[in-house]
Amino acid sequence: MDNLKVTPLRGEYEKNGGKIVEFAGYELPTQFKGILHEHETVRERAGLFDVSHMGEVLVKGKDAEKFVNYLLTNDVKTLKNGDVIYSFMCYPNGGVVDDLLAYKFSEDYYYLVVNASNKEKDFKWMLDNKGNFEITIEDISDSVAQLALQGPKAQEVLQKLTQLNLSEIGFFQFKDDIDICNKKVLISRTGYTGEDGFEIYAKPEDVVVLWREILKAGENEGVEPIGLGARDTLRFEATLPLYGNEMDETITPLEMGFGFFVKLNKENFIGKNVLIKQKENGVTRKLVGYELIDRGIGRHGYIVIKDNEEIGHVTTGYMSPTLNKTIGFALIDAKYAALGTEIFIKVRNKELKAMVVNKKFYSKKTQK
Repeated sequence: MDNLKVTPLRGEYEKNGGKIVEFAGYELPTQFKGILHEHETVRERAGLFDVSHMGEVLVKGKDAEKFVNYLLTNDVKTLKNGDVIYSFMCYPNGGVVDDLLAYKFSEDYYYLVVNASNKEKDFKWMLDNKGNFEITIEDISDSVAQLALQGPKAQEVLQKLTQLNLSEIGFFQFKDDIDICNKKVLISRTGYTGEDGFEIYAKPEDVVVLWREILKAGENEGVEPIGLGARDTLRFEATLPLYGNEMDETITPLEMGFGFFVKLNKENFIGKNVLIKQKENGVTRKLVGYELIDRGIGRHGYIVIKDNEEIGHVTTGYMSPTLNKTIGFALIDAKYAALGTEIFIKVRNKELKAMVVNKKFYSKKTQK
């Protein structure tokens, strides 16, 4: 794994038994004690993730809000200071550049959090579309480390380390300049697991202390470090998409069934005209959930068949640790997307029977 980047927590992985893999150009832990165990830890207690590989971009200036609203499909003008919004960033053809979170400090100050594998591409896309907007765009990814504490015990554990009443941070809100273990951090409440939890943005030189102190504070509550493997199974059960699986430059948010995050009635944004036409004409393919009836697992890229014809492909597939069912997402011809439709997943040389089901597989126990 030569020439790969590392986060400030690289040394902590091995201390906790982490198995290291390459991901998005980084050395990151795929698991510590095992994916199933870590999945259950987050669902039942709380788990700590190193997500320092994510990208962070500052947009500042007189036209910051106008620019961000032009860039994104969602409407950031609905935000108050201290709010966070989830959105897609699209190409003119409606395909997805990336999905991201936008943090509003003020009308002239936004903080965008993008996927690790896309951060260079995303930053270039922002610069290429700056136009005449009066703004500055700064990639600060290398000066930010990020932890995510996720699970029903997350607030109880983190509350031990800060004077801030964490109940004051609502879902998709944040507070900046907060003291944790004598370190100044930004804390938000969004999450990528389907559970309640917090993101902690800190200086790289502070994050090792924070990692250790959170694990120590959560020892009696069963808090443990969590790797990429469980991160993927958790997000999948909670119907949270992954770039490169459920979305890419060829798949639109409407085909994914995420039209809620596309505000076609707001002022112009990149991809709007194509998405309006797609909404009016109806999508020709849809992202669906499926449950395998036959024994086996459909993986990303496996072909979906109906009446001996290829109708799409699997985007994500797993044996769900929480539901104990073999389920997945598939992007298929829209005419076969009705709930209860029988389809087949081609696994090696076999066609395994499956049924289209609601893709909202899991709802979190803790609502905020």
